[in-house]
Amino acid sequence: MPKPVSSINGVLRRMRALDKRLRPDDGVRWFNRLYLEVTERVAAELDKSAAERPTFLERLDVVFANAYFEALDAAGEKASKLPKGYPHHAWKPLFESRARRDIAPIQFALAGMNAHINFDLAIGIEQTCTTLGVPPRRGGAQHKEYVGVNRLLKQAQQAAEVWLLTDALAELNRHFSPIDDIVAIWSVTRARDAAWSHAEVLWALRDQGVLERNFVETLNRSTGMASRALLGPQITSAPAPRLRVG
Repeated sequence: MPKPVSSINGVLRRMRALDKRLRPDDGVRWFNRLYLEVTERVAAELDKSAAERPTFLERLDVVFANAYFEALDAAGEKASKLPKGYPHHAWKPLFESRARRDIAPIQFALAGMNAHINFDLAIGIEQTCTTLGVPPRRGGAQHKEYVGVNRLLKQAQQAAEVWLLTDALAELNRHFSPIDDIVAIWSVTRARDAAWSHAEVLWALRDQGVLERNFVETLNRSTGMASRALLGPQITSAPAPRLRVG
């Protein structure tokens, strides 16, 4: 199993390698492509302030990405049948559905973002704050750094959604019913805000034993339920065949 990455450049290298290996008919590829787009923009933003580079956001991005890689490695890069006892419940819907043809690329991408932000990000914030010895306090320096990239992330998501709804479908040569409602119900900004709130709860539950474990397990499974809803099958519709007259 690959070792965890230790830098944003390492994150980008692994995601670019996955982008080359994952086939177009693998739903995980579309989440990975969206995540790569977002991370490239964040990395470029961090490079602009290299002299005074924020420590929290960079550390968080690495911890965050490793959670995705760990879930993917445990599932198997190409497998859709998960091993017995697979613990990453938030990711199960995406990995179990990755080979289905009645789910649009944008659905796979959003289900992955849902799993990654609504579960992994909350855990990552709490772990990063623990490493730095600071609480995840709203209005604090770490929180300001965290919300400072919201506009950038929203722009990246919107740009990727256009691509997923057009070029990705063309690459797959598939047609789907309009899925505007599915796209509209998921917001990266709202999901990140909820992740911070969950991290605050996790911080308060530190060393609480069963209570802390139960909260994490509940969050893990409820996030998976939301992802499953995002992956509802769409009725495919091909162009009507031409009728030959005479």
